[in-house]
Amino acid sequence: MSTNFQLGITGSFPCNYLPNQEERLLIATDERLHNSEHYGWLMSQGFRRSGDQIYRPHCELCSACKSLRVLVKEFLLSKSQKRNIKKNNLFTINISTEKKAIYYPLYENYINTLHTDGSMFPATNDQYNSFIRCNVTEQLYLEIWHDNQLISVAVTDVLKDALSAVYTFYHPDYNKHGLGVFSILQQVYLAKDMQKNFLYLGYQIDDCKKMNYKDRYYPHQVLIENRWQTVNK
Repeated sequence: MSTNFQLGITGSFPCNYLPNQEERLLIATDERLHNSEHYGWLMSQGFRRSGDQIYRPHCELCSACKSLRVLVKEFLLSKSQKRNIKKNNLFTINISTEKKAIYYPLYENYINTLHTDGSMFPATNDQYNSFIRCNVTEQLYLEIWHDNQLISVAVTDVLKDALSAVYTFYHPDYNKHGLGVFSILQQVYLAKDMQKNFLYLGYQIDDCKKMNYKDRYYPHQVLIENRWQTVNK
């Protein structure tokens, strides 16, 4: 694919994930990139999206953020992942192609209860819509239900050869059920059912507690110096 596209670079600002580090982003500003085909290509180059902004870390002194994708066709459950599925087999899974009004109260409760120290606190409708919305590719919403109550939503982008896990939020009362892990496992199965090759999980950051869980799904690939390297357990 041609690479004659316009990109922008932000100024440096304090890193959201690592203390005493400066962050800088490469932004896909060219409107020709804002469609499903080119977004899929950008994902393979280590980009990701937040709302309609497609970006990749481009820090001067740090390379801690590693784009990671699960090889869904070869994926094997670990013992702890098998326990997670067994523990949560009482839940019902539903796949929606439309964002529903009932999602926001769940998101607001999640942010305002479990992430009061994060950049998205306090949750607002405008912030939620600007973060979740996507005009560049199709989306699916993996819903988890318990006794007719919606308890979790995993926002998922659909690409030509992959799914991308954008964000998961859930009811705080179910915090001990490992719904983040459970949602990823369901997204792996969904990607396999849809004949996709990958599930993108975003950036693995080894030294950040909130971002160092993605490398527990095997086999996976990590983008290092613009080359995807396979990691087997």
